[in-house]
Amino acid sequence: MLSRLNTEWFESPLGQHLLFREQRYFDDAVSDVFGFNAVQVGLPHIDFLRNSRIPLRVTCAVEAPATVRADPMFLPFENQSLDLLLLPHVLEFSANPHQVLREAERVLRPEGRLVLSGFNPRSLWGLARMLLGGERGYPWNGNFLNLSRVKDWMELLGLEVAAGSMCCYRPPINRENWLRRLRFMEPAGDRWWAMGGGVYFLQAIKRVHGMHVILPQWKTPVTQRLLSPAAKVVNLSQYRIRRER
Repeated sequence: MLSRLNTEWFESPLGQHLLFREQRYFDDAVSDVFGFNAVQVGLPHIDFLRNSRIPLRVTCAVEAPATVRADPMFLPFENQSLDLLLLPHVLEFSANPHQVLREAERVLRPEGRLVLSGFNPRSLWGLARMLLGGERGYPWNGNFLNLSRVKDWMELLGLEVAAGSMCCYRPPINRENWLRRLRFMEPAGDRWWAMGGGVYFLQAIKRVHGMHVILPQWKTPVTQRLLSPAAKVVNLSQYRIRRER
């Protein structure tokens, strides 16, 4: 049911307005990521991996037409097996978004790339959701997450934020003529209201810090200079006295 609803919404004027900007961002974000395995979780009817150079590209979602049918909270991939993972609007429609990020960290290789998008509650889109509620269906029935909270979760999991952006500063009016009239708000929003876009994007890299063992050096020139010959004789004499007693 959710797949049919979000498919229909993305075919609406407002959905097309969002999809154009999201597709452009994901096309640019995945073009310079190399490796062997790439997975898109969620929105399987939209190919956000179309511009990726990675040979194996898979979609994963609960609904059709995903290549792999699975819950995003329990990804059926091996530990450290993916070079690129996309989460387009997955967190706000999950019962446990933090668990989704934990799974993302688990399946990513060291230095693997995570790219996600989410609806911003501190925007005109968030205001529309708050005033009208979720009865209008997708995407207003999702739980919009603050950008700062998502960043905090990533930091706790060792996912280092490498880039970010926002889009859709226009109010969420589902009429094509009004969206055209308000197109001036996009460049103005980037300049004057940078954190007020209706949708945010984040790119993160999985960092794994290595360990370098430093072995102790007991016989260094410094310690040899500190232990003078006289000190060595005194210590040896004290040891002999204790043995004679």
